[in-house]
Amino acid sequence: MAKNLTCELLNLPLFVFFIILLFPSASSISFNKPRFAPDDNNIVYQGDATPSVGAIELINKYRYTCRVGLVTYANMVQLWDSDTGKISDFNTRFSFSIDTLGNPIYGHGLAFFLAPVGFQIPLNSAGGFLGLFNTTTIDSSSNQIVMVEFDSFKNVEWDPSDVEGHVGINKNSLFSAVYTRWNASFHSGDTADVQITYNSTTKNLSVSWSFRETSTSVENTSLFYIIDLMKILPERVTVGFSAATGIYTTRHMLESWEFNSSLDVKIKTNEMDSQKIRIIVGVTVSAGVLIAGLIAGFLILRRLKQAKANNTETVNLTSINDDLERGEFLLAYEFMPNGSLDSHLFGKKSPLTWAVRYKISLGLASALLYLHEEWEQCVVHRDIKSSNIMLDSSFNVKLGDFGLARLMDHELGPQTTGLAGTLGYLAPEYIRTGRASKESDVYSFGVVALEIATGKKSVDPAKENSEMGLVEWAWDVYGKGKLLSGVDKNLNIDFDEQQMECLMIVGLWCAHPDRNFRPSIRQAIQVLNFETAVPNLPSTMPVPMYHVPSLTVSSNTEPLITNSSIEVGR
Repeated sequence: MAKNLTCELLNLPLFVFFIILLFPSASSISFNKPRFAPDDNNIVYQGDATPSVGAIELINKYRYTCRVGLVTYANMVQLWDSDTGKISDFNTRFSFSIDTLGNPIYGHGLAFFLAPVGFQIPLNSAGGFLGLFNTTTIDSSSNQIVMVEFDSFKNVEWDPSDVEGHVGINKNSLFSAVYTRWNASFHSGDTADVQITYNSTTKNLSVSWSFRETSTSVENTSLFYIIDLMKILPERVTVGFSAATGIYTTRHMLESWEFNSSLDVKIKTNEMDSQKIRIIVGVTVSAGVLIAGLIAGFLILRRLKQAKANNTETVNLTSINDDLERGEFLLAYEFMPNGSLDSHLFGKKSPLTWAVRYKISLGLASALLYLHEEWEQCVVHRDIKSSNIMLDSSFNVKLGDFGLARLMDHELGPQTTGLAGTLGYLAPEYIRTGRASKESDVYSFGVVALEIATGKKSVDPAKENSEMGLVEWAWDVYGKGKLLSGVDKNLNIDFDEQQMECLMIVGLWCAHPDRNFRPSIRQAIQVLNFETAVPNLPSTMPVPMYHVPSLTVSSNTEPLITNSSIEVGR
């Protein structure tokens, strides 16, 4: 430990030096990659992207479904300058190929993009999201991204209705601002040469392309869009490519890449007198010493804390890897430094801020959307509860414990699975019939949403005989017009009232006793994102209506009720 700590401390001056020089004065960037070397540190790989014989395989497991690959240039690009108001021209050329592998249906495509520095693949961004968006960011006003997409699969939710595939220019959205028809299967396996230019004077973003073997004179092979990038993108951006597959497979190859930008920003050092320079140097050195001291203290404390915690840290099982390696499923373990949601709501961990709680609600909904609608088969989790929601270092949601999950066809309704799960989170029709469904998962999500908002447990065994259940209690305060009186006291009135009301009403909507009146998880997300109006619910909790099936059980069907599969509380 001491040796490693000494090594880290010895590197502090160098670290501080890099902090001081974090923002270099260079305002232009230029590079040319006719081939991609495996050891090229200027290319950053994310997801399934990997170097491949002089090219980049954007999805190295291209015969697998629901994959995302992304590559970016390691250095940031200064797009504009806040001091002068000047914006850069840029030009990029690249070549790529998309192989549909002879499939009649294929997807989803490839995109060149500009995004904020440090951009990471969003959660649940496979398929038509192209590794750049997900259900919560599909058309959000907070986005800062511009892309040119070669989209090979038509998603009816956002793609143009009059074409099957298209080339489009997109601003902060999956909806193309301008587009033209493009047929990926006609050009399958052929290399496309693409040029994208931006003229900062005319604000013209243009793209042109041609295929080396399969180009025809009847195709439109160019687009342009007038856009002020200074109003859309941050001052410094990252540039790169992304590709994704959904339930249909396609191979995406990036074969070469050249990029050039120029920003005329002159640093007027002659306007600084020697006194100003001395002040800046003094402040910089002092800041460097202070940073070094803080980092040294942090490293020492971190080492001591890790030494004490070596025997107490635990690892949470968060997911089952969907890769099949040598015909076997692999269990994926991941350390969740912030533990489970219930430990913050009901345990001894620090209370969560409102912003984090709302983020967790959206993250859980997004995970459930993927299970219900975006994978090739519908996955019904059957045990969604606060203790199965794990939180990473940034409080991103990891939905865990798939031990009770069942695969179902998207077209089928509720199916008899045998009753399993945790009391307090189980939908009433599921308890009575033993039939699990997407709607019963949505009910569980609604209960968790109410727990997040109120800080109350779904069921408290110690108070079960004297108090109403959480859903009934929340519906009661809603009916009295006192919804905000049920807010978790740990928030100390520090929350967004509109978001709080929205989350509690969505929670009640999802936990509606009648499954026919519950929303889909997609509809719930739209309301949580304020894309559609909050529903009007009855002032009193409705009485559930459902048909109890015959008790006759065939030999190949699980029993309707299995008491040993039921837990109470956590």
